[in-house]
Amino acid sequence: MEKKKILVVDDEESFAQMVKLNLEETGKYEVMVETKGKEAILTAKRFKPDLIFLDIVMPDVDGGEIVQKMKSDEDLKDTPVVFLTALVTEKEVKSQEGVIAGRPFLAKPVTTQQLIEYIEKYIR
Repeated sequence: MEKKKILVVDDEESFAQMVKLNLEETGKYEVMVETKGKEAILTAKRFKPDLIFLDIVMPDVDGGEIVQKMKSDEDLKDTPVVFLTALVTEKEVKSQEGVIAGRPFLAKPVTTQQLIEYIEKYIR
């Protein structure tokens, strides 16, 4: 079975590496980490992920800006994006059924099982 490719874009390198390690440990995923928001589009074009976990607040560029650029990119416009952020609480995510402003959200901290559930739900 071919592994699903997951891109984690988050400026907190230790968090991103932990997500990578935990997902790869399942044997189902190939995970790449990008810690610079400005590099996210280029990294995504090279890696061709099946899904992107994207932090919203990063020092160099906002996650919302990245999604806007992706929408106008022929190679990336159909790539599912799940925002992974500390801006919202788990309670807020649940009250919105995991979707805020038309995008799926997960609140940090997050479990590996939650990540896998979202991967399975959003990868076509």
